[in-house]
Amino acid sequence: MRALREAAVAVALVIVAAAPLASPAADEPQASPWVDMPSSRVRLVAGGTKTAGGTYLAGIEIVMAEGWKTYWRTPGDAGVPPSFDWSGSTNAAAINVLYPAPMRIAEAGGQVIGYKHAVFFPVEVKPQDASRPVVLKLALEYGICRDICIPASTKLEATLPAPPKTAEDAAIKAALERVPRAAATRRKTDPSRQRAALVAGSGPRLEIDVAFPGGSKGADLFIEAPEGLYVPLPKRLKDAAPGVIRYGVELPPDIAKDLSGKTLTLTMVSEAGSSEEPWRFE
Repeated sequence: MRALREAAVAVALVIVAAAPLASPAADEPQASPWVDMPSSRVRLVAGGTKTAGGTYLAGIEIVMAEGWKTYWRTPGDAGVPPSFDWSGSTNAAAINVLYPAPMRIAEAGGQVIGYKHAVFFPVEVKPQDASRPVVLKLALEYGICRDICIPASTKLEATLPAPPKTAEDAAIKAALERVPRAAATRRKTDPSRQRAALVAGSGPRLEIDVAFPGGSKGADLFIEAPEGLYVPLPKRLKDAAPGVIRYGVELPPDIAKDLSGKTLTLTMVSEAGSSEEPWRFE
């Protein structure tokens, strides 16, 4: 009998040692607890699915009080973009935060680019070792603003992968649908650039025509420049053709000179779809 018990223990140890480490227990938390912040709350969500390329999915969810806002990666005339510090994470080879399509928000003294009510940032996580779980540790900073801006910061933690086919997985998938698509994955209703040119006049003006095949409701254009250069928010000039809107940006000569040869990022948004593409400024 003693020999049988010892054999059973040995078999059990072998089974435990052979169990895959990448599958958390069924009661593994799907998300960090909600953290209450000034006029907002935030949590880190762990996804349970893996992409064809071996990447895990996660998300950062911020819910704001009525009348409050937070900012996009390029905030506009004022504001502070969110900061994501993942340096405390383990078994993560690469972490990439994606930004859903933002909106233009008017405020005293200018216009900003950001989000109201709520925002869900999808996160792509490449593990170093696919046989082991990834522990995400995030030090998050963001601005939450109404008439005044309040800096908010907190630390969040979650483990990947989590159990699949949950409400959190559905939330991540829905957020991915709101991320502007590149030209290679653009859908029929997504906007696209039709023309971009520097027009001479009293001063240089950048004109960009954007086609909105899914309709122009919520249509807008945002332009980002590299190396800390700032491009003012475009103004809607006129309809260049049916379904095509012309935007213009007045550029001071020194800014136009600094932009020469740089690749700008054009983010085109609408309620029917959003897209993003590079354009070289000549």
